[in-house]
Amino acid sequence: MQMNNTYDFIIIGSGFGGSITAMCLVQRGFSVAIVEKDRHPRFAIGESSTPAADMILRDLAESYDLPLLKKLSRYGSWQKHVPEVVCGLKRGFSYYFHEPGQPFQSSRDHSRELLVAASTDDKNSDTNWLRSDVDQLLSGYAADLGADLFEGTQIEKLNRSKDAWQVQAQRDDEPLQMSASWILDATGSPVFAERFLGVHSSSDGFYTNSRAVYSHYTGAGRWLDYLNENSFYTDDYPYNPDHSALHQFTEEGWMWMLRFNNELLSAGFLIADNMGSENPKKPAEAQWQRLCNRYPSLKQIFRNSNIAARPGRIIQTGRLQRKLGRVFGNGWTALPHTAGFVDPLHSTGISFTLSGIRRLLPILEQLDNGKLSVPDLNKYEETVGKELSFMDMLVSSCYISRFRFDLFTASVMLYFAAVITWEQRYLSGNRDHAFLCPDIPDLYEMVSDTHGELLMLGSGPINDKKSAGLIERIRTRIEPFNRAGLMDPEKYNMYRHTAVTLS
Repeated sequence: MQMNNTYDFIIIGSGFGGSITAMCLVQRGFSVAIVEKDRHPRFAIGESSTPAADMILRDLAESYDLPLLKKLSRYGSWQKHVPEVVCGLKRGFSYYFHEPGQPFQSSRDHSRELLVAASTDDKNSDTNWLRSDVDQLLSGYAADLGADLFEGTQIEKLNRSKDAWQVQAQRDDEPLQMSASWILDATGSPVFAERFLGVHSSSDGFYTNSRAVYSHYTGAGRWLDYLNENSFYTDDYPYNPDHSALHQFTEEGWMWMLRFNNELLSAGFLIADNMGSENPKKPAEAQWQRLCNRYPSLKQIFRNSNIAARPGRIIQTGRLQRKLGRVFGNGWTALPHTAGFVDPLHSTGISFTLSGIRRLLPILEQLDNGKLSVPDLNKYEETVGKELSFMDMLVSSCYISRFRFDLFTASVMLYFAAVITWEQRYLSGNRDHAFLCPDIPDLYEMVSDTHGELLMLGSGPINDKKSAGLIERIRTRIEPFNRAGLMDPEKYNMYRHTAVTLS
């Protein structure tokens, strides 16, 4: 491939966010380079898509003439057009509550289970993305459209002149020099911004405090098989929970389980950092084994499992919550996942990133006129910050309430009320809202007031009376936004019809 050395945009990072941004800009006639320090296929998490993400993919596909994105927006079309790219069927969100030292227990009325459908059938379902496959597909597609893709390339030095960046990089043993008017940080990490852009990341101001221990596994058992083998009542399930974003809640936090069509399982423990029983200085393998052993049903699921060849190890993180001090500066902008992150709970990562990209692209396209609007960039930065704060309250509410299943099921409905409101407004053509609609005052107040009460309750034992009172207040608060029959006791925690219909 003949590559330029002068570009309108250099995008650092070739995950789905960077690659989709690149292909959209190329379709508008801009010259784009993508710089990736690793080589595809490479391991990444951030795998659970949602109806909101599907809607934005379809919107971008139409606006920028990118038919591949439309094919990836539903499980049925994905399997029809690109079945070789591995994904998983994701019908909804499933939650199960475990006690230390005890096998999972529930009842016929699902007293410790919650299933919330996000689609009406498999064909129109969401997907779990095997990121090694998806990122390779999307970065290659961006290159096919005309972006220059530099894999295995490390940025060594950046210099900003009046209106351009001078970039020195190293690809294998080959020095590279290039220049660009604008740099986009799509790394999904604060490291690049801290090293080259002088912007620092902080966890200050977040209520959520969690870290992760995770990997990919082969040979792990299926949760529905376990339930059926142990005579749990599943006849009224709206879908197979193995075909969902499966959450196993524990005393320490929770575990995600996301299954792919090739039998890989993405699994990770989220550990609330106020749970001092789990020492973060222990090796990741020891932490994983101890947590599995503490919950017999989870131990059973993983009894015959092996760590997958990619990544080949168990990975642990420090605190996950972070936010850059600035989201843009002189000649650069950060994509949303680089700008900040809260927690994997609620599967907001892909949709949060895509929502920000859709909002950012018209601003970037102003480069045709010579420069980008600072007021527009300020608004982008303000919106990303508002979205992160809102997601933080939604997630923190669930961590606080997780010790009481009845209170948790009410708290998680705050998220479903918010995301369904966003989806319905987006589909009706009202696409100016921030992701999850924190800019709707009554919706923000609903979440903020409930989170404030949970913070007060969480400072001590939560008795039945206090819990019941707050549950009823949540029921009242969500009523103006409850278009899906949320918190209906007659559903026995089995929600079949919360999904919006995609056009």
